[in-house]
Amino acid sequence: MLIDLLAAASTEAPASKFGFTEALEQGGAIAYSILAVLVIMSVGSFYIMITKLLEQGKIMRQYKAVRANFWRANTLSEGASKLEKNSAWRQVVDDALAAEAQHTKMTDSLEAHDWMHGSLARSEASINSRLASGLPFLATVGATAPFVGLLGTVIGIYRAMIGIAISGSGSIDKVAGPVGEALIMTAIGLLVAVPAVLAYNWLQARNKKISEMLAGFSTDILANLTSRGAVKPAVITKTSTQQAAKTTAPAAKA
Repeated sequence: MLIDLLAAASTEAPASKFGFTEALEQGGAIAYSILAVLVIMSVGSFYIMITKLLEQGKIMRQYKAVRANFWRANTLSEGASKLEKNSAWRQVVDDALAAEAQHTKMTDSLEAHDWMHGSLARSEASINSRLASGLPFLATVGATAPFVGLLGTVIGIYRAMIGIAISGSGSIDKVAGPVGEALIMTAIGLLVAVPAVLAYNWLQARNKKISEMLAGFSTDILANLTSRGAVKPAVITKTSTQQAAKTTAPAAKA
């Protein structure tokens, strides 16, 4: 008899379905639209993150070749031929050579120096601007994604409250499910925002490092041009480092 009563109660109990998919279906077009916006933000953030990392890594690898091979050339034109085409370092050298070819039109030597300095500064600015492209999107995603997720949560809770009011039941099973499902939107917003903020700060730091390398390289180029090739930075290679270590080792023992 008891088993029959329990079986009857289980068949009469309403089957409540909880889950993220059910919450989206109940939320309708608004819930799907908010989720689509968050997915677009996440995909765009990771795309920019990956492309910028590859771009920065390429520039940093090319800088090692610049330090090792470029200044071994007799002239800047010869050194430029050793650099990869369409690279940031090749652009700086080409712009410097173009400025040198035009500076003869300046009647004052100070004006010629300022012209070449300004040309190199413009070249650096264009490279830095290209490296910074896409980072505002990461900053925007990091700032707005939590609020987009919160909007989905607010709408979900509002929908849940209306459902409770219509059903006339405020039991925990009527409240916990819809409210918990609505809070998932906030979690998704945070999952989208946190990687975007971390990537933005990391890429900005790497861009700052590249900007410092570009500034130093431009200064060396300008010094080489104004001294007619007499001034060159010291070329540091693995071989020279090992030789310096060998020569300093006996002195240290003595």
